[in-house]
Amino acid sequence: MKYGEKLRQTNHEALMTLGALVFVIIVWLACGFGLAGLDVQVFHVPLWVIGGLFGTWIAAIVSSVVLARLFKDFSLEDEDDAAVVADEVHHE
Repeated sequence: MKYGEKLRQTNHEALMTLGALVFVIIVWLACGFGLAGLDVQVFHVPLWVIGGLFGTWIAAIVSSVVLARLFKDFSLEDEDDAAVVADEVHHE
């Protein structure tokens, strides 16, 4: 992979991370504020509190797992530069 392709991949991964953040915020708003109008309690705790806490955690965990599967593991060093450096170290 060329250096420019690596930078495009890192930009793509940054945008996916931003999308995951937006997803978690939307879930937090939906579970927290969306459930605020309901008069339901679980163990004397309003449902919006439980939804805002656990819904956000579940959304964050799901987002992290999805991102981990989509990200690529690669070095930002240029392969040509790395080969030259390794060759110089080997000859010293």
